[in-house]
Amino acid sequence: MKSVQSGNDSNTPLLIKRLDKKGVSDAVAAGRVLEEQVDANAIARINWPEFSYRPEVSFRIGHVQDEIWLRFDVSEERVRALETRLHGDVYKDSCVEFFISFDRVNFYNLEVNCIGTMHLGHGPSRHERKFVAPEKMKLVAVHSTLGDKPFEEKTGGFEWSLSLRVPTAVFMFDNLQGLGGLTAAANFYKIGDALAVPHYLSWAPISAPEPDYHRPEFFRAVRFG
Repeated sequence: MKSVQSGNDSNTPLLIKRLDKKGVSDAVAAGRVLEEQVDANAIARINWPEFSYRPEVSFRIGHVQDEIWLRFDVSEERVRALETRLHGDVYKDSCVEFFISFDRVNFYNLEVNCIGTMHLGHGPSRHERKFVAPEKMKLVAVHSTLGDKPFEEKTGGFEWSLSLRVPTAVFMFDNLQGLGGLTAAANFYKIGDALAVPHYLSWAPISAPEPDYHRPEFFRAVRFG
C-alpha cells in the first residue's frame, strides 16, 4: 500500500505518473494498478468551518498517454445515491469530483456519485457550462464497489471505492494529442450536498465565502509524466 499524501499550498506540480496499459481491460483493473503503483492523496481540507464533518477520502491518479485513470477511496458515515441521469445533480449524493483545466481558461468538472452516475461539463465558470456529448461519455469506464443501483440515504458507516478510465476523447473541447509532458491545473473534491450532514472537502485549498468548487483560480498545478 502506498502512503497518503496531503494536499497543500505548494506551487510544485503534482506528478501524474505514466502507467502501463498492458493487461488492463476495465476500470476495476485500472483501479488495482493505481492502488499498487501510485501514492494516495488526501481530500481532507475543510474550507468552510460551518461544515465540519470530514469523511476519510483519498484519490490516486495516473495516465496511459490517451487515458486518465482515477481511483477514489471513501470512508463515511452516510451514503446516498438517488441521481441516475447523465449530467444530473450527482453533487447532492455521496459524490467525488475531479476538475481540470488544460488551457488555464476553461475547465472540465467531472462529478461522479457513489454508484457511478456521471456529470461532465466544460467552460470558464460555474454559469457558463457545456455538457460533454453523451456519445463521448459512453467511452468512460467506471466502477463502484457500491454497485450501480440507486438507493436512499443510509447510515451506519460505509467504505467504498470508485475507479474510472477517462479517454482523452472525452475532453472534446480541447485538441489533446496525448497527455505525456502536459502541465495542467486541477482540484479534487468530496461532496454530499443533500445528505443529512452535508460536507464539502477539497484537496487544494479554496478561499471562497461559501462552498463553491467552480473556482479555477484555486486549482493546483499537475504535470503528466
